[in-house]
Amino acid sequence: MKRTQRFKRVAKHKLPVSAGELDDDDVVHPVGASRSSRSKSIINRVKPRHQPQPRIDVLPISDLSSGKMNILPIEFFQIDALDLAPRLLGKYLRRDDVVLQITEAKAYRPNDSACHGRFGITARTAPVFGPGGHAYVYLCYGLHIMLNIVADKEGAGAAVLIRACAPVSGLDVIQQRRGLITEKPILLTGPGKVGQALGLSTEWSNHPLYMPGGLELLDGPEPESILIGPRVGIEYALPEHVSALWRFAIAGTPWISAPKNTLSLRPP
Repeated sequence: MKRTQRFKRVAKHKLPVSAGELDDDDVVHPVGASRSSRSKSIINRVKPRHQPQPRIDVLPISDLSSGKMNILPIEFFQIDALDLAPRLLGKYLRRDDVVLQITEAKAYRPNDSACHGRFGITARTAPVFGPGGHAYVYLCYGLHIMLNIVADKEGAGAAVLIRACAPVSGLDVIQQRRGLITEKPILLTGPGKVGQALGLSTEWSNHPLYMPGGLELLDGPEPESILIGPRVGIEYALPEHVSALWRFAIAGTPWISAPKNTLSLRPP
């Protein structure tokens, strides 16, 4: 795809986000409410009702503090977004004391009528056309900071949106940034929530995730099984892109955004 190429859009409105990404429909405690002391690592403590405990592997706290978590190299990112998205599941995002494990992501590819790359290179979308391994951060509806990880080679115009995460460390900071004192999945199930929990702004766009300092992507365990389904909030796109199964999530965890009923197990 040439950098100047644009794709015909079905509608002219901005890239929407589904209500499932924006609505917080669980009861939570307001910031400042009295709570007993809590661990900085909570993934193995959170047990959703009516389903088994999520099977997510978490590095020991000693590994977090001793620097044993390896930053992924730039080569990891420079593949098709459709291949990168499932590979990101189980990996860790780290910014200072906050560490999140990626539990859900969706791919945006070149020639994709749902991808921001369809607008061509602008001041906003330029990072999408850079080399894989950089962050693409944009503001949605003037409220929600959305973190994407640029995929593929320079000029491709592809990225993966991080839709949900599970907290590993820095819970107090996450709760403060989110304005919610809760340990329920509502804390991080939605792309805007992830950006807020990491304290990101659009100034982080084009930040290299493969270099130490700031925001980093760290290696993590591969999920035992993966869910797939159509992407959320792209009703304006071409029918073949609306129905494409380019949304991925870790199976068996409650740390997945809505809607969940469109997800099913990926064949072996």
